[in-house]
Amino acid sequence: MALRIAQIRAFVVFAGVAIGCSILMPLAYAQRGGPAGPPPTPKAAAPIDITGTWVPLLTEDWRVRMVTPKKGDYESVPLNPEGRRVADTWDPAKDEAAGQQCKAYGAASLLRVPGRIRISWESDTVLKIETEAGTQTRRLQFIPASQQPPAAPPSLQGVSVAAWENVLGRGQARTGNMKVVTRDLTPGYLRKNGVPYSENAVLTEYFNVVGDQATGRWLIVTSVVDDPTYLTQRFITSSHFKQEADGSKWNPTACTNRSEE
Repeated sequence: MALRIAQIRAFVVFAGVAIGCSILMPLAYAQRGGPAGPPPTPKAAAPIDITGTWVPLLTEDWRVRMVTPKKGDYESVPLNPEGRRVADTWDPAKDEAAGQQCKAYGAASLLRVPGRIRISWESDTVLKIETEAGTQTRRLQFIPASQQPPAAPPSLQGVSVAAWENVLGRGQARTGNMKVVTRDLTPGYLRKNGVPYSENAVLTEYFNVVGDQATGRWLIVTSVVDDPTYLTQRFITSSHFKQEADGSKWNPTACTNRSEE
């Protein structure tokens, strides 16, 4: 009997120790940097801050961005014969009559059109880009790689999926860049003079921020357009923006085929 009581006491002590360990060990692990709760939202995990109002610096292709080029001027765009044929049939009056004067303001060319952009978090998982030129709105959705973006019909701005890349931290200032892939686009123009991209186009963008609040901050957006319908190879451009102190100069304008002078 005495032996049986001793065994029961030993079991009770062992069970108490086991329960205590099951409570304390995860706490200790969390204190050492282990997972403790859900991962941060894309907004909270952002390695760079790209929000604010940004004015474009026309350091690339000024001639074809500030003034609508003449029909047939598609210099530096790697068009195939079909792309050139379509570009040569451009008719701005026909576009306007059909209510398609915004074809040069689709996602594949929107940030090349002169005008400020305003970037803000619409939610913890969606970044919103608004443009002065054409009064357009893009929404960049942060979706886990294991999930598919929601189905949507083709549109001027398409469906954009964003992700943080090359994130560095741990004892140094956090840095990185944002990659955005856009699909489900309706046909549009790479330039205002009818240089086309098709519904098969895929836009890949890389957003980077350089500088600081003291010396000024610049946003650099590298855009890569893949279009097997009209292009012989990738069409790559780099657009530069400088951050403004506030949005007091914000002045949205409607889509137009005319020059942005």
